[in-house]
Amino acid sequence: QVSLNESGGGLVQAGGSLKLSCAASGRTFGYQTMGWFRQAPGKERAFVAAISLSDAVEYYADSVKGRFIISIDNAKTTQYLQMNALKPEDTAVYYCVAGDPTYADDGKSYDYWGQGTQVTVSS
Repeated sequence: QVSLNESGGGLVQAGGSLKLSCAASGRTFGYQTMGWFRQAPGKERAFVAAISLSDAVEYYADSVKGRFIISIDNAKTTQYLQMNALKPEDTAVYYCVAGDPTYADDGKSYDYWGQGTQVTVSS
């Protein structure tokens, strides 16, 4: 089993930055991709970013490309999401995920999900 624990959410003004962290524990060798999804009130869950643990290839949703950066530590157990130039539409609960998806943006393919951390961007 794998446990994912997010941290770093909070309230920030538009144009500001936040850095989310996600620490994995348990069978951390049991997947090859980590990533982030988000869900805003009244909206469906949406892909944000993902990173391949084998070759560090990064994937981003068009809505965050150029503003968000995903990274992973050398131990490949903690991933980060640096969020810059935040907009009110980035307000959501952000979920850390891990798994072996065929497509990085396919939420159904991820086996492990964190509890989520709230990010609120004020205008």
